[in-house]
Amino acid sequence: MPQTITVECVSPGLDPGSIEAVVTLPTFRRPEHLLATLASLTAQRGAPSFAVVVMENDAEGRAGLEAAGPLFADGTITGLVLVAHERGNCSAYNAGWETALERFGNMRHLLVIDDDEIAGEDWIARMVETAERLGVDIVGGPQTPRFEPGARTFTENHPVFRPHYSASGAVPILYSSGNVLLARHVLETMGAPFLDTAFNFIGGGDADFYSRCRERGFRFGWCAEAPVFETVPARRTEFSWLNARALRNGAISAIIERRRLGGARGAARRIAKSLALLAVSPWRSLRLGVDTGSATIGLYHCQVAVGRLLAEFGQVNEQYRQPERN
Repeated sequence: MPQTITVECVSPGLDPGSIEAVVTLPTFRRPEHLLATLASLTAQRGAPSFAVVVMENDAEGRAGLEAAGPLFADGTITGLVLVAHERGNCSAYNAGWETALERFGNMRHLLVIDDDEIAGEDWIARMVETAERLGVDIVGGPQTPRFEPGARTFTENHPVFRPHYSASGAVPILYSSGNVLLARHVLETMGAPFLDTAFNFIGGGDADFYSRCRERGFRFGWCAEAPVFETVPARRTEFSWLNARALRNGAISAIIERRRLGGARGAARRIAKSLALLAVSPWRSLRLGVDTGSATIGLYHCQVAVGRLLAEFGQVNEQYRQPERN
């Protein structure tokens, strides 16, 4: 059943036919940072004509709508603000992507940035240029951490804060939606709902989407020169959060494989792989710990392996269920 989407504010004089790129921006109870993200979008240089679609995912509080609405109403920002009434990050993305397809008939590229990120001034231009130069369908870029006061900054070397690739070019697949460009035909081919809402509170809906895109033959690229700067609260550098994120990452990999390898034979293969990864994880963790000089960081591979195995038995941590602790 389609979710309820309410468009609350449209910038005056918006000409949908003139828009070549749409930036979708989901938000949930971060009004101050949302304004900073929007300010970084208004400062873009060299970008094609673009609009911004803000997806408010707190239908009750609406703090993001209240913060961003006046900027769209007075024309400071071109685009619209909607409310995605179904809670969850996948639902918010789906609402924005569906609306962008429906409202902007000449849109060629859709980009995504989160409400805890700041775009560099040539972010859109570089992402579009990379897609066209490489001839790929989906482009990702780095999410560079900016740690808040009190954070344990040695964790910047933790795998959860490091980009998956270091150099621009074609890549086999992407994993995160926090800094990404999608060609219009990707969305048209995959169809709504784009992200599986079963991942709403686990995370990993983006990784599952990319896995399905790869199966359909879409190509991926990476633009190392188009970072967004992600604000990292101090709590995300504590052991409890890092442990939960690593366990979750392992669980997501198991869930995605389960969808590709069904039946008794598939389950046997998955569990065998999970056990094999668990067996080698102490050595991988030891190497990572030595390389980074941190036992906390070194535990990552063991945590991922444990999370993957636990997911095979139905134990999955919904890390996004309590956003104030995420």
